Amino acid sequence: MTQQQMLKKLQELSFALVELNLFLDTHPDNARARELYNTYSKQMHDLRNEYFEKYGPTMNFGVCPAGDSFSWINSPWPWEN
Repeated sequence: MTQQQMLKKLQELSFALVELNLFLDTHPDNARARELYNTYSKQMHDLRNEYFEKYGPTMNFGVCPAGDSFSWINSPWPWEN
């Protein structure tokens, strides 16, 4: 998967997870929705880790500790690709 494809897939998964979360707020006993939420959540986690390894973080906080330099500012940000 290319960087652009990975970013698009992350956006798709994020959208689906928000919608499923809202649905589960009003239908907490829906087993199929819970199953989908858990499946998409795992896919999001795995893809975010893969993206991080290849291209760096997709968020500017809470992803990795700050070292002596903020080296991620030297690479293009996800929205700059």
